[in-house]
Amino acid sequence: MTAKWQSKQQLTELLTGLVNLASITGSKDEIALAQHLYYVLNDFPYFKEHPDHVKLHPLEDGRYFLTAFVKSKKETEDTVILMSHFDVVDVKDYGHLEHLAFRPHELTKELANSANLLPQPVKEDLETGDWLFGRGTMDMKAGLTVQLGMLEQAMNGEFDGNLLLLTVPDEEVNSAGMLGAVPVLQKLKQKYGLSYTACVNSEPMFSRYPNDENFYVYSGSIGKVLAGFYCSGVETHVGEPFSGLNANLIISELNRLLELNENYSEKAGGEVTPPPMNLMQKDLKEEYSVQIPHEAVSLFNILTMKRSMLELHGMLMNTASAAARRVEKFYDEKAKHYSRSVGYTPASYRVTVMSYDELLAYAVQKVGEEEVNRHIGYLKANRGDLDDRHFTNKIVSGLSGLCKELAPLIVVFYSPPFYPSVSSKEDAFIQDVLSDVQSYAGSKFGISLVNQEYFAGLSDLSFLQLRDSEESIRELTANMPIYGDHYKLPLDEIKALNIPVLNVGPYGKDPHKWTERLHLPYSFETCPELLNYTLKQIFKKADSDELRQA
Repeated sequence: MTAKWQSKQQLTELLTGLVNLASITGSKDEIALAQHLYYVLNDFPYFKEHPDHVKLHPLEDGRYFLTAFVKSKKETEDTVILMSHFDVVDVKDYGHLEHLAFRPHELTKELANSANLLPQPVKEDLETGDWLFGRGTMDMKAGLTVQLGMLEQAMNGEFDGNLLLLTVPDEEVNSAGMLGAVPVLQKLKQKYGLSYTACVNSEPMFSRYPNDENFYVYSGSIGKVLAGFYCSGVETHVGEPFSGLNANLIISELNRLLELNENYSEKAGGEVTPPPMNLMQKDLKEEYSVQIPHEAVSLFNILTMKRSMLELHGMLMNTASAAARRVEKFYDEKAKHYSRSVGYTPASYRVTVMSYDELLAYAVQKVGEEEVNRHIGYLKANRGDLDDRHFTNKIVSGLSGLCKELAPLIVVFYSPPFYPSVSSKEDAFIQDVLSDVQSYAGSKFGISLVNQEYFAGLSDLSFLQLRDSEESIRELTANMPIYGDHYKLPLDEIKALNIPVLNVGPYGKDPHKWTERLHLPYSFETCPELLNYTLKQIFKKADSDELRQA
């Protein structure tokens, strides 16, 4: 059979076609790309002969993830999952070049015509002629492209094991595609009698610091918690500032204590998680008036490696309490100073700190479970087009409204998405494979690959292992207002899969920026050989282990 997806030129053409489909998360093209892959794969003789081996799996919202299973000519249960995602972030950051964001060759040419306007590192890369620009070229349609090349090799009998391609939508927002795929992986395992030896993701390498020129492979993926703080102040007219307490003051102190707080950074070996950063901060006034904002909310991105949810939740509650005490002290000092000029006796405020599950229990005790359920049910029925984050905020606000006597108040809660940290650092099999890959990269290409435990860019590998205890996970789910309804985690299925993970991917720069670009020589010459070698080593070592055990 004539090769379609093996040479650098062929892979570049395949990537360009995938990028041309503007599969922004939630768009119609996200659906179209899955369908496009399905019909492209169906053209191969293998899938014409085995039509049930390639399938589109629908999600509840009408999107699809795709699986394509290629059975080895050698009779074996050993199966490697090749994982990828095909959605991309939006392209508003491209400005006047937005119309070219999904046309890599035209965009690269246009950038060359105005290279003097580019940042110096970007200009230098552009001048080499080795880089292709465009949304999704790096993150992560190049990885999907290389994996499709491996799938073609599998159809030609290249590997002594089975390959299962899994490519999903929505990785950039809620990972709905991967969460929907977890139960399907379990079903496919049973249907075909498979043993999942490993899951290989091909996310691109992420720089650990500016101008990082290292090449990486990964044996795990970092975790993420989206921590929320709802602040309820005491309303007043701006002409009577000491008759109330501004929610923006409370939320500002929280932001000051948590933003870039080094105490939340974890260390594992030589790796360090970035500190927390704010992803959303707003008061909940919907129109202008001279009433002070008495509701505000803030969401923080917190990355984890070894830290449990139990420990993290305790830290967040402590930070909220520290902010509450600082606000009280600040307010008292300002009120006393003002009273010297006006001549009144200032009142003090005590800011209450609660978790969402504590607020829920308080509301149930006050007004009854039926009234609480009716109130939340009304909010759900009138959700409209609010996304998960904004809808979560609305539920916490609504519940707080039933308990106004608690104000001023800080409520600690969680919003989707949640990514458990995963690691194969202690898995001797995976570490042995990666050691061989590192040696091969050095001898064949003169490249020093760094084995990093955690892929820092977040990935769907998170949903193939679960190391946190049930008690710890309950701390998350009990304090996530929409959990179990609008957002679910297939916890039992994840535990049952418990698949060793690793990431071998292409090389690019500036993910989620308008200067996103892919290094073509490494990505479509070196990376395919490294991935091929990785797969062969996995199957070889798996077979050796089985022989030893036999």
